[in-house]
Amino acid sequence: MIKKITKIGNSQGIIFDQTLMDMAHLKVGDEVNVTIHDGGSVTLTPSRPHISVEKARETARSFIQQNDELFKALS
Repeated sequence: MIKKITKIGNSQGIIFDQTLMDMAHLKVGDEVNVTIHDGGSVTLTPSRPHISVEKARETARSFIQQNDELFKALS
């Protein structure tokens, strides 16, 4: 897919149409990690938020409670 770099205010940018956004599973406001490779290739990688320790603990406890009998049978 070929895109053109355009002037956006005092900067330059590439416009992502909705099809490209859908294909990349991106939405407005998402953060991307920009990597510049030897030779000038640019890679954009979606930055997915990490779950907090508290949220992970809460989710694990809930999962264990919901599946208590299964865990007892497996132990």
